[in-house]
Amino acid sequence: MMSSNAERMPEWPTAEHVPVEELTRRQGVRPVASVDDLARPDLFESDDELDEFLTDLYAARRASAA
Repeated sequence: MMSSNAERMPEWPTAEHVPVEELTRRQGVRPVASVDDLARPDLFESDDELDEFLTDLYAARRASAA
């Protein structure tokens, strides 16, 4: 029995496969040494801006969980 187009497995990309380790080497990516490296105290200009971001984030999470 032939499968329909919708049931076919997608084709693999034709680009050369590069292992993640090689990509990180090429891009100069380094592991995070400390959570402090991720801290950006000046990311939000005000508490109101942070509150707006959090409100939107929580709404998006509730919408995707529904």
